Amino acid sequence: MSDRFPPGFLWGAATSAYQIEGAAAEDGRTPSIWDTFSHTPGRTAGGDTGDVAVDHYHRMREDVALMAELGLTSYRFSVSWSRVQPTGRGPAVQLGLDFYRRLVDELLDRGIAPALTLYHWDLPQELEDAGGWPARDTAHRFAEYAALVGAALGDRVERWITLNEPWCSAFLGYGSGVHAPGRTDPAASLRAAHHLNLAHGDATSALRAAMPARNQIAVSLNSAVVRPCSQDPADLEAARRIDDLANGVFHGPMLHGAYPEHLFADTASVTDWDFVHDGDPRAIHQPLDALGLNYYTTSLVSAADPESDAARADGHGASAHSPWPGAASVAFHQPPGERTAMGWAIDPSGLYDLLLRYTKEAPGLPLLVTENGAACDDRPGPDGSVHDPDRIRYLRDHLAVVRRAMEAGADVRGYYLWSLMDNFEWSYGYGKRFGAVYVDYGTLARTPKSSAHWYAELARTGELPEV
Repeated sequence: MSDRFPPGFLWGAATSAYQIEGAAAEDGRTPSIWDTFSHTPGRTAGGDTGDVAVDHYHRMREDVALMAELGLTSYRFSVSWSRVQPTGRGPAVQLGLDFYRRLVDELLDRGIAPALTLYHWDLPQELEDAGGWPARDTAHRFAEYAALVGAALGDRVERWITLNEPWCSAFLGYGSGVHAPGRTDPAASLRAAHHLNLAHGDATSALRAAMPARNQIAVSLNSAVVRPCSQDPADLEAARRIDDLANGVFHGPMLHGAYPEHLFADTASVTDWDFVHDGDPRAIHQPLDALGLNYYTTSLVSAADPESDAARADGHGASAHSPWPGAASVAFHQPPGERTAMGWAIDPSGLYDLLLRYTKEAPGLPLLVTENGAACDDRPGPDGSVHDPDRIRYLRDHLAVVRRAMEAGADVRGYYLWSLMDNFEWSYGYGKRFGAVYVDYGTLARTPKSSAHWYAELARTGELPEV
């Protein structure tokens, strides 16, 4: 197998608005659910918030220059909905759109292809107050927002992503409560999942109406690689149930126009799914130009032992409330092997399996790895440099399986490292560092780590450097 990637392969890095921008109350921006959540005592580590984050809003040109130095050919960022449309309704705030216009122009001037994500978890608080994602109207509001952004930036941005990891929005936000808005209602989490699906479909249609036909539309799913502890039928059934809740609940309607066969029965004790209206699956099932896959680790499950009250080791934060509605019969276990600073098992084979799965699941649909990376305990050395050999090894091992999947037939068009730089890591605050660029949170100075230089060499040559 060759370690060389084909010409034109996208070498990117990814960020999200609330995690990096700061300027939380500037130029008309109003609170999102993450502003509210992070300002609620006890919700985030150390009470950290994204009020300043890493101040990308004011340091954007510096950051784009850094991307150019690192040889990135694409940059995936998200738009803050409440910066562009503060109430989630009505006309756009031009000052908010102007920031993204400047960002896109700066990227294009540097030869970096923008990849715009419309939603990375930061719902305007006013829409949450009106019901949030469990309310059907939120999907319609999202389509209107998509049309506004598409009309403003569609002439210069060719790569679009509707939603990032809708599973997290629905099940961590409304099920386990470890993400904003922090609700713990299993029925609401399933309603949210459906309305996120509907939002994706409606926004895809709205974007196609607002933008040039050449533009490409995708969605980014954090599809889980669910493995049973054994081949015992009970463990296989546990894996099937979680696969439907983690994956099929989104890719079923998005890619195939229908929810998984067993999902409604599995969750009948939680909801009767009366919120799925006639025509919804057709509205959700819109043609896509690519599928984004975010991958970090695998899930290991078995049938639950009714005599055991072991903690749920699913890697999705500590909560007395499960993000898995209707799955009390399933137990989660820590996969074996080395772990990142998040406690997530390092298993590149899962990424290979994921890419080959979707090659079969959606034949002919190009794939993008829209997130992959590792949190490490990074610290500057005496000379100020930051060496992160664990991250380099993580990246090389995962990129090697991307290349192997391509040799096996997966049409992978690009890879986006998570993340460009250290930032606000949601409920973990500033305690977890995923960046290829180190940020001193006292001064906000940026220092490329060893992994950034390693990745720059890869982007320049297209060939995996040695570790």
